[in-house]
Amino acid sequence: MSASSVSPPATAPARLQDTEAEIETPERVRFNYRVAGPAHRLIAYLLDMLLRAMVIAVLVMIFAFAGFSADKLAQATTGIMLIVAFLLDWGYFVLFETLHDGQSPGKQALGLRVVNRDGYGITFTDSVLRNLLRAADFLPAAYAVGFVSMIGDRCFRRLGDRVAGTMVVVENRQHVVPPVEVNPPPTAEELAAFAQRPRLDRADLEALELFLRRRRTLGPARERELAEMVAPVFRRRLNVAWGDPVRFLALLYNRATERDADLDRERRLGEPKR
Repeated sequence: MSASSVSPPATAPARLQDTEAEIETPERVRFNYRVAGPAHRLIAYLLDMLLRAMVIAVLVMIFAFAGFSADKLAQATTGIMLIVAFLLDWGYFVLFETLHDGQSPGKQALGLRVVNRDGYGITFTDSVLRNLLRAADFLPAAYAVGFVSMIGDRCFRRLGDRVAGTMVVVENRQHVVPPVEVNPPPTAEELAAFAQRPRLDRADLEALELFLRRRRTLGPARERELAEMVAPVFRRRLNVAWGDPVRFLALLYNRATERDADLDRERRLGEPKR
């Protein structure tokens, strides 16, 4: 697969789902996007259409309150509304996608975003290209051409997306979990039994963190049973004698990650620790 491109189906890794696209940046970093299907995009478009209809309704009310008679309003409505409809249909998406990093209000409500083929935010030119061809996607009616184009493409791209080199993805909304805390806090005597920073690889740290986050959902007997299965491995490796296996694992994780916690505190405070 060439750099900076969406991987084709033939070379896509087996771990990818059908609704995911793998992106490789120029720096050879790979990451996955979940692409938005026709249903999500249709709902987002209907929300945007509702918002645009509300804008038109407000303009009609403004004209009415401005003193236009019914006859004058009827004469002016066709021309004015055609102009407004054109600006809303074309400029609405370009405006929001450019100023709001690829999101219109409807897309934002559904957690969707337009990105380019490299996975970065789109530019003004990208937005103009994809929205100029919206009229072609609409043909012959109800976005029939666009729908056929989407179902025939692995990334669900309509004609405008293909020409502009863009796609619509679903944002992953992840919650930041709080750090693991040892309760009660470790004492100086307990920490002195360990090396300054035990050498644990990433898999060890992830296993310890998973256990410590789940321990509150386990009964005391099950918690101790699991700890007794793991603690002896680390005791032999580190040559540390300890009684309570649950406490031992908690202190081990705390000791192995305390430098990372210090760095996080320094970054939050903005002052290097001396």
